[in-house]
Amino acid sequence: MHYVSHLSQDPKMKMLIEQHGTFKLNKQKNLCLYLCYSIMSQQLSTKVADIIQQRFLNLFNGEPTPQQIIDTPFETLRSIGLSNAKVNYVQNVARFEIEKGMDHKKLAKLSNDEVIAYLTQIKGVGRWTTEMLLMFALCREDVFALDDLGLQNAMIGLYELKHRKKKTLQASLLKISEQWAPYRTYACMYLWRWKDNAPALKKEKK
Repeated sequence: MHYVSHLSQDPKMKMLIEQHGTFKLNKQKNLCLYLCYSIMSQQLSTKVADIIQQRFLNLFNGEPTPQQIIDTPFETLRSIGLSNAKVNYVQNVARFEIEKGMDHKKLAKLSNDEVIAYLTQIKGVGRWTTEMLLMFALCREDVFALDDLGLQNAMIGLYELKHRKKKTLQASLLKISEQWAPYRTYACMYLWRWKDNAPALKKEKK
């Protein structure tokens, strides 16, 4: 894996790579549905999110077109377990896909920052959601989700950063992340994995 030797130059990252092996990014074909699922799953456990996603697919007997999503009555979408806001946001995504488009060909021409600026025009789609799309749907290898709380906590723990003001902390996180470029997406994946298994990993360090 091309990113392994580069990230391994950071001793802490090298330890995570030895612990967790390698990762592979897989492109998602339907970006409109990827965003819809991201919105549906926000603030829910994986289990509940999976159930709602399955109910959504059941409404259409498979993957719907953007037009089908827009044409579905508000109450029907509410009935699968979506809040009023989420129904609006999901339909906003479908409307944006029809009016402006968000296929791979279109987004491939844009830089990461341009993709974020483009998709966050959609009400209900924030920077974090777009960063996740860049990583896990477009397979961009150099994305660092600075505002992700899990990443922040992992880096605070792993790099033993003292608690400090948000602005100072973010500057420190960005400085650390610069050494991982152009493979920051993979570094994020290791940090998330470390956070899930942090106690065992800390034990191993002794």
